Amino acid sequence: MANSVPGLVFRQLFEKESSTYTYLLGDEASKEAILIDPVVETAERDAKLAEDLGLKIIYGINTHCHADHVTGTGKLKQLVPGMKSVIAEKSGAKADMFINDGDVLKFGQHKLEVRATPGHTDGCVSYVLNDGVMCFTGDAVLIRGCGRTDFQQGDPGLLYESVHSKIFTLPDKCIIYPAHDYKGLMNSTVLEEKTLNPRLTKNKEEFIEIMNNLGLPYPKQIDRALPLNLVCGIQD
Repeated sequence: MANSVPGLVFRQLFEKESSTYTYLLGDEASKEAILIDPVVETAERDAKLAEDLGLKIIYGINTHCHADHVTGTGKLKQLVPGMKSVIAEKSGAKADMFINDGDVLKFGQHKLEVRATPGHTDGCVSYVLNDGVMCFTGDAVLIRGCGRTDFQQGDPGLLYESVHSKIFTLPDKCIIYPAHDYKGLMNSTVLEEKTLNPRLTKNKEEFIEIMNNLGLPYPKQIDRALPLNLVCGIQD
């Protein structure tokens, strides 16, 4: 789905080992930009792309404290002087700026509204662009799925409430961009997920039952990723 937001430079980037999407959003006029969910292994790629496009990354922001990859915000701070790392205050992780529900991050003429969407972790947030044009959902809503709730303060009932109150109340045509996809899908819409998501279309009790019985394997990078992500991806 092509970007059609006036004055916005938009790139969706991919890191193959953890199937993570990173998003670069820039303002055409001011050249201010933000980077959502960067990965340490692709930080140099992201910094180079922004430079090539004439953009200045002012914020490197995370949707939550990830368990499946090491964040690139710490490395990007070394590559992009003046960039500030951003994460939810409730994440318990280190950053230059801490955000909470209702906060707004601005870059040029554009804005990202912070919506707290806990349940996968306590510190999960989603970022809503320009009053509902796009929503960057992290692991709260994946395309036809959602983040697991069996570790890192996971709570399926809370995740269900978060999604239905903070994401499914956005305009139906709002484009959803998740933190991951494992099947090659790139984006969805609020309407699609409200009607086609096999988990989140169930009632709350059925959703909790599904999430409590997924039987997923232990995340392969969690023991490396979590300690580093608590310190912005860089060990002192």
